[in-house]
Amino acid sequence: MAATVREKIKDITYHHLKNYKSLCFGQCLTAVGWVGGTLPELYEDDGMVELTTADVSNGGFVVGSGLSGIKPIYVVRYQGFQWFNASIIVNYASKSKEIWGIPCPIFIRSIAMEGGIGPVAGSSHHSIYQRMPGTKILSPMTPNEYQYAYDEFITNDDVFYISEHRLSYDNDKEFEDVIHDESDFVLFPISITRFEAEKARALLQKRGLNISIIHQLWIKPFIINKKWLQCLNNSKFGGLVLDDDYEQGVASSIAQRIMIQSNKQVYTLGLKHRTAGFHSKVDNLPPNSRDIIKFIEKLL
Repeated sequence: MAATVREKIKDITYHHLKNYKSLCFGQCLTAVGWVGGTLPELYEDDGMVELTTADVSNGGFVVGSGLSGIKPIYVVRYQGFQWFNASIIVNYASKSKEIWGIPCPIFIRSIAMEGGIGPVAGSSHHSIYQRMPGTKILSPMTPNEYQYAYDEFITNDDVFYISEHRLSYDNDKEFEDVIHDESDFVLFPISITRFEAEKARALLQKRGLNISIIHQLWIKPFIINKKWLQCLNNSKFGGLVLDDDYEQGVASSIAQRIMIQSNKQVYTLGLKHRTAGFHSKVDNLPPNSRDIIKFIEKLL
């Protein structure tokens, strides 16, 4: 039986603490389900460090640990809390190598989720770090992608922002790009929208539309593949970048960069530009397969 994303993260954390004698910082690491079952049952003597307010602060402990060279893991259980952590990480960890010549490698597990959790905690917020130098950003949604992200971190000395999503933890499948020679439309999904994009593609294919899908693992640096451009340029109606963050951030940035190098329009679809509430009627959720299909049909 293939390992799930949850099991992969758990295994990586165990070996990181044991093999590198490193530390894993966070709040409620050893309680409330071990962060969705993604952590091994280890304790302080093993390198598991409970910080009582890590979700909203305490990034300074992690930065100090990173400056010492032990490559710590920092678990932030809700990505919305990155607004409290970004100041110390961006201004010290991310800039340390460039300004002082001292790298500060940190593996930031930034976890997203939606659905009734209110205006502060929910959704992805990788756009906070995307515009600042010194940080690499990946959004792995499969076991192999997560292993790749970790391997990249181990062989580098940068801050790595891993944009996770709780809904990916049970996934044990890998994604493959689907690139048609002549597409009607091309999807560029990020984070949890990748699962919904696959559903939308399958339904649109049944309606006779050729939909290409190019999964986005790397957010920063974002490097455009020539095959992607060829696929987009050969499409009838252009492309659509999907994200679990607000449209005005990563999605718009990527869409603009792709359009500059192509001859097609690239649209964006992500969180609406408003605050989420606790009730379902005022929540703010990422685009699902129905939203994607509706958007494409309207353009067509």
